Amino acid sequence: MTRDRVAELDYLQIIDKLMSTEHSDNFPWLTPFSKILDLENANGFSNKSVMGGLDKFLIRWSESLSRFCSLHNLSDAFCSPIYTGLSKEQRSVWVCNWNDVIRNELQRSRSGQTRDTGIKSSRDIKCLPADGLTLGPERFKKPPVGLKVNSPIDRLKGVDTKLSARFKRLDVATVKDLLYLFPRRHLDYGNVVKIADLTLDAECTVVGNIWEARQISLGQKGRLKATEAIIGDDTGNIKVVWFGQGYLANSLKANATIAISGKPEIYRGHRTFQSPEYELVYPGREQIHTGRAVPVYPLTEGINARNMRRITKQAVDDWLGGLDDPIPGYILQRHNLLGLQQAVNQAHYPDNSDSWYDSRRRLAFDELLILQLAVLQRRRHRNLTMSGVSLNVDSLVVNKFIDSLPFPLTNAQQRCVLEILENIRTGTPPMNRLLQGDVGSGKTVVVLIALLVAISAGYQGGLMVPTEILAEQHFQTIASLLGAVADSRFNNVVTANPEGLSKPISIGLLTGSTPAKVRREITSRASDGSLDLLIGTHTLIQSGIDLPNLALAVMDEQHRFGVIQRSELRQQGLDNPHSLVLSATPIPRTLSLTLYGDLDISTLDELPPGRQPIPTRFIESDNRDVAYGFLRRQIEEGRQGFIICPLINESESIDAKAATDEFERLSKEIYPDLSLALLHGRMTSKEKDRVMRVFRDGEVNILVSTSVVEVGIDVPNASVMMIEGADRFGLSQLHQFRGRVGRGEHKSYCILLSDDPSELAKARLSKLEQFNDGFKLAEADLELRGPGDFFGTRQSGLPNLKMAHLSDRDLLADARKEANALLEKDPDLSQEIHRLLAKEVSGFLDQASSEFS
Repeated sequence: MTRDRVAELDYLQIIDKLMSTEHSDNFPWLTPFSKILDLENANGFSNKSVMGGLDKFLIRWSESLSRFCSLHNLSDAFCSPIYTGLSKEQRSVWVCNWNDVIRNELQRSRSGQTRDTGIKSSRDIKCLPADGLTLGPERFKKPPVGLKVNSPIDRLKGVDTKLSARFKRLDVATVKDLLYLFPRRHLDYGNVVKIADLTLDAECTVVGNIWEARQISLGQKGRLKATEAIIGDDTGNIKVVWFGQGYLANSLKANATIAISGKPEIYRGHRTFQSPEYELVYPGREQIHTGRAVPVYPLTEGINARNMRRITKQAVDDWLGGLDDPIPGYILQRHNLLGLQQAVNQAHYPDNSDSWYDSRRRLAFDELLILQLAVLQRRRHRNLTMSGVSLNVDSLVVNKFIDSLPFPLTNAQQRCVLEILENIRTGTPPMNRLLQGDVGSGKTVVVLIALLVAISAGYQGGLMVPTEILAEQHFQTIASLLGAVADSRFNNVVTANPEGLSKPISIGLLTGSTPAKVRREITSRASDGSLDLLIGTHTLIQSGIDLPNLALAVMDEQHRFGVIQRSELRQQGLDNPHSLVLSATPIPRTLSLTLYGDLDISTLDELPPGRQPIPTRFIESDNRDVAYGFLRRQIEEGRQGFIICPLINESESIDAKAATDEFERLSKEIYPDLSLALLHGRMTSKEKDRVMRVFRDGEVNILVSTSVVEVGIDVPNASVMMIEGADRFGLSQLHQFRGRVGRGEHKSYCILLSDDPSELAKARLSKLEQFNDGFKLAEADLELRGPGDFFGTRQSGLPNLKMAHLSDRDLLADARKEANALLEKDPDLSQEIHRLLAKEVSGFLDQASSEFS
């Protein structure tokens, strides 16, 4: 037995004896702890002074330690089990700090001094760097006695039941929620200047005395009330007007000191502040509306900016000390991150731009780490606990189908087919795979091969898509590839006889507009297992639909479905069927790691032969006639074209072309001699189908449409895609539109139009001119617009990140690395040091389930 081992046993044996001797008040562990620390110092901070490590001692006395730290106003880092994760240098500082605290406390106990002499200030403690491991007294107040930060928001002064209800519209129910309601931006009011030095239209703050303030009447009938005041300092005077706020005159008393923040401008020939932020200045009272970086929060009806700042500042000042830091100190130390309380404080009221950046970095790391832990835990749980059905891959069926295709598979298609078939052949764990590919990369053929394998093995397949148009398109495409024949009684059911299969297979289409009689027939066949493949919209997961032998669940355009919807389709059939989700929107690696870290990913990064690049040009609005003329010439050559509008009807609040009005204008003024059709999302399924059919059959020259054509329409004769209000769409969505043309033998073109694009919008649209590669565009879109707009609007499945950007590549990589390391050491996050982190991960998953259900 080694000397260190003897030391461990000796100290464990004498702890109980020491507990019964000299100690301070109700903390019997202080003296033995001091002895342990001395031994730790003598052993070179090897963490061998206590069997199992020093953290074992901290956990054993965690309740008493917590009381001790609270009584002495010490940070949580003192009593948290973080020692194991510290470097030797950090351990030496940690031990030194503890020895100082214990020595002061024992001296106080012996001399009868009050506790205030124990630690006079933070300077009495040798603190670690500001990285979340600060061991000195916290500067932030803890919640009132008996309350915690997760208390209802009405525990704050001035927040009643009515105001609480308004806060709930902002997803704020507790004080902690309010602390995490971060400003959208800050107003730079930190530039305090003298009145004589004011610069027009530059944000600044003036501090002066109120010489006079009065209510005035404006307008022809004097109905508009305002407050007019004269403010002066030792360099001059300036007029201030608050329009519509006549009541302010009563509260602005002469000779009071006031701070004014805003932009001075010329009004009626004089320098004036118009409706600036204001704040009466009192000695010792902190300014929150002026003279600093002033937060701008999300608001809702009934809560104005000043009230929001006042209430949030109360939470920060009086409750922030109750926030527990879930991230272990050794992780914060490794990445040089702020402590949580300091980060939240700086997020609301930053000292400067650098401190705000450090705050955002810390809070963003938290979000990404928790997200990665949730995703990786879900993946690990699935791999360890779920056993799927093993599908025998009938190579004869696969090869015969591939040989029947009128085109060869690309190398990318072959690679993805092999990856998928290997997954479903082994069965354990069940396949959980994302198949992503650019427009026209051939995803449908790859999916159909996997479905044929499942069906040939005696099981059912399901294909769920977000829109009826896309469901119908898939139904027709698959029926055509298999040479299927329609049922004599039901158009929504077809039968095919692929070579190699021992029996015919039946395919059904089910959408919200499927007639009741047909719906009953399809659901009956699905339930008794005689329907082999069911294609449809979200109706596939509604009550009354049953696929008892479902072995492969496929979801197309999967970002449009919520997490719960995707899982509900899998729950239709056998326990843990294989899952394949598709995306025609190429997803950057950064985004896929975050959103789909629980999925394996197959990528179709090669287009089939014959798919040609589509020249794309942005045209200024005053050259719109040139674009119209180009489209006309293409139609005269026998081609067809699309004109996309961002809206269905005109909107007073949005300056963008509407499809209905544009259809009327184009039909009467621009192309009166041509045949035009209108397509939008409010039309019934039958109307949409009729319009698509006549356009596909060449009976219509131009289809005027909203974004409903993003997916689901395949017209080989269409050669022009003209997009109005192009700056209102994301690059990935524009790329989807562009993919509707160039699907035949004819050279195709994309024209981007916008009435008044910003310089940023022009820069974005130029990317579309440069790149035909959807993956490069997706990366550019993510960089330029951020994740919230990546799919046009926020779709179910996107995480609700407040501080992190999914373009934070380095931070995301660090978070994923730490998440993998954490789960390797502590798969269930069950260790005491990870208790708070496990709670945060659990809360994130609960929130995701409720949002996406």
